[in-house]
Amino acid sequence: MARVPRSLAGQVVAITGGARGIGRATAAALIARGARVAIGDIEGPLAENTAAELGAGTLGLSLDVTNRASFAAFLDEVEDRLGPLDVLVNNAGIMPIGAFLEESDATARRMVDINVHGVIFGSKLALERFVPRRRGHLVNIASVAGKAGGSHLATYVATKHAVVGLTDSIRIEFEGTGVDVSLVMPVGVNTELYSGLQPLRGIKTPEPEDVAEAIVEALQTGRYEVYVPKRMNAMLRITALLPQRARDAVGKAMGGDVMTRPDRTNRAAYDARIARTVEGGDEPALTPAVAEPADQPVAPAAPAGAATEQPAAAKTAPAAAESEPTSAEAEPEREAV
Repeated sequence: MARVPRSLAGQVVAITGGARGIGRATAAALIARGARVAIGDIEGPLAENTAAELGAGTLGLSLDVTNRASFAAFLDEVEDRLGPLDVLVNNAGIMPIGAFLEESDATARRMVDINVHGVIFGSKLALERFVPRRRGHLVNIASVAGKAGGSHLATYVATKHAVVGLTDSIRIEFEGTGVDVSLVMPVGVNTELYSGLQPLRGIKTPEPEDVAEAIVEALQTGRYEVYVPKRMNAMLRITALLPQRARDAVGKAMGGDVMTRPDRTNRAAYDARIARTVEGGDEPALTPAVAEPADQPVAPAAPAGAATEQPAAAKTAPAAAESEPTSAEAEPEREAV
């Protein structure tokens, strides 16, 4: 007999990188199920506007995921205004692309700060609240890039592998505590973070709403590994059995080298925001995608790609991590995700 899905009505959910893209779509999907949602974003005013548009008492707060004090203040305010935290969705992330030897050290550090340290801070701060209550659900947005490799995405792929390893280790360590853990791994999602890039052959590019529904399903079922689309699970498992040369051939056949030939004109707005975030560090003007996976493309063999993003009103600590918008949007971004 199939299990009855868990009710999300009244659940208090915090989403990083929630002002746009996957974060915003996830907030909307959870609100539709009766959850009480707060979105945090490096762009506080945009978070506030998104929260107002979503309605249903959604909070939009300023959040810098690379700053532990900012993250703690964000969660404190969520609990003060909405009640004890039930779910944290670590979705903020950025995805600069380019040749490895041309990548600046500042860009690499920024990626690691947002995509890895941001998830570590959020996971620790959420678990500190969940474990004593013996309940709660931690959702980390990684990418299928965390299960493979990809040219012109080396550091990004490394950060997603880190999130995959971190989340699996958390799952093992906190088993039996009453806390659920989910790892969401999309391919490249149709957000600004993935702008200017071609879809993988044979795989339809998911919309932010597709990832949002996958996150909702994970919360309702307690599922740990979540792939978007679902068939990426079987595809990655099958290709893992092949010799390295065959895996690489499959990846190339699927267009896993898309990162080596981006349309820089269509990607210009996102690239400009990435440049500002790298140069300014905590400058709110820039906003890469959060979480899309995310963010999160990658073919089974040698591909990689996309991160994650988010929504809501602003009011908390500093700024420095962000959300991921749809390619039609003109503002910043930061992908589970």
